[in-house]
Amino acid sequence: MKADFQRHEMPTQNPAVRIGNFDEVALGYTEELALAEAARCLNCKDAPCMQGCPVNVHIPKFIAALRAGKPDESAEILLADNNLPAICGRVCPQENQCEKFCVRREKAGGSVAIGNLERFVADYASARNVMPSCKSSCGAKVAVVGSGPASLSCAADLAKAGVKVTVFEALHKAGGVLVYGIPEFRLPKSVVGKEIEKVAALGVDIETNVVVGKTVFVEELLAGYDAVFIGSGAGLPSFLGIKGETLDGVSSANEFLTRVNLMKAYKDGAVTPVQRGKNVVVVGAGNVAMDAARTARRLGAEVTLVYRRSRAEMPARKEEILHAEEEGIKFELLTNPVEILGENGFVRGMKCVRMQLGEPDASGRRRPVELAGSEFEMACDEVIVALGTTPNPIIKRSFPALETTSKGTIVADENGRTSVDGLYAGGDAMTGAATVILAMGAGKRSAKAILRMLEEKGKIKCAECGGNSDGGNVK
Repeated sequence: MKADFQRHEMPTQNPAVRIGNFDEVALGYTEELALAEAARCLNCKDAPCMQGCPVNVHIPKFIAALRAGKPDESAEILLADNNLPAICGRVCPQENQCEKFCVRREKAGGSVAIGNLERFVADYASARNVMPSCKSSCGAKVAVVGSGPASLSCAADLAKAGVKVTVFEALHKAGGVLVYGIPEFRLPKSVVGKEIEKVAALGVDIETNVVVGKTVFVEELLAGYDAVFIGSGAGLPSFLGIKGETLDGVSSANEFLTRVNLMKAYKDGAVTPVQRGKNVVVVGAGNVAMDAARTARRLGAEVTLVYRRSRAEMPARKEEILHAEEEGIKFELLTNPVEILGENGFVRGMKCVRMQLGEPDASGRRRPVELAGSEFEMACDEVIVALGTTPNPIIKRSFPALETTSKGTIVADENGRTSVDGLYAGGDAMTGAATVILAMGAGKRSAKAILRMLEEKGKIKCAECGGNSDGGNVK
């Protein structure tokens, strides 16, 4: 197929329609669009796009196979390196990763839409029930704490190498942030479920309703398994620390999204309630803030997003910002809340000040500085705070031998080795809140380190059989 210069964007639901439902916004490529976009790939021999992929997917190879009319081969190549491709194709910030290094980025039409192609191939494989396989059991056992992207990636690579893996999840459903944090309209839970089924098909046991540090302890896991990986995420929300945050109508984005995403509070007759404000303010400008704002909009609210810096500093994906704007969400930029106002114990408004950008701070972004005399009030009946999260302290408090930072993150080296022999960590539990794909990359690195450790102890014969494309095949 002859390549077009122009990038083929993914079709989406009409904004006026989608604010009335929780169906997926991005509709996916047709076969025709996928082949046309695949034809734009230059199949660079040095594969610069792979520099930006934390799980080292061989991007030119899977695209070349698709372009050649071999979707099954393309799926095999993709699944060899990425254990959750249908998820990554939907939520990864490809524009700051693989697509950032695409040779076409500075050429006519822009980068190849690698993420869109990944989603197309992953959905093709899922529709045909393509499942990974693993080597026969080597006798080693590893416990994995949490079932988010870091844990699932680590568990899958270990299982491909023949290790018996048991995953312990605190909630009643596996998936971690994938099921409680990301809305249905961005990541359908049916997609997450199918990806987890592939991991379970490798022989991974997933035990839900197990709180490590309460119902079972790290010491017990270390005594009963050859290694333990902690990928418990970062589920403890941060707040503003201003007057009025205890009023009825104030919640963290974490709680709000969990009620809607995991407990399905948006459905009629749902057992778990969720506040449905008419005039909602969301504080923050990351992807979680966009998720909360767009969810509140679908629950019928007029939504204003408040952020103390300018649009240029907003950390959310450009795509999410654009979709939020299309859905009628108002942005109050260079604005900082100083008090949440109440009446009879309920939220009635928010007091804010205008900001201006000063000199860069430690993050490299210009520091927001309050403008004198700029105080004003905003009317609202609900406030959702989306200012980031930190790891839950349960594991640290129950296992003080584990070294952590002042922010509660686990101290570990680049391969996930912690201060305790046989104990590894990765993902948000180690870095603080980050992206799904970075967590997956950390899980894969820890899996390789665990396999090397098991080899050194004589538990397995060859660590090289895990954590990469040789670690299992696809059937």
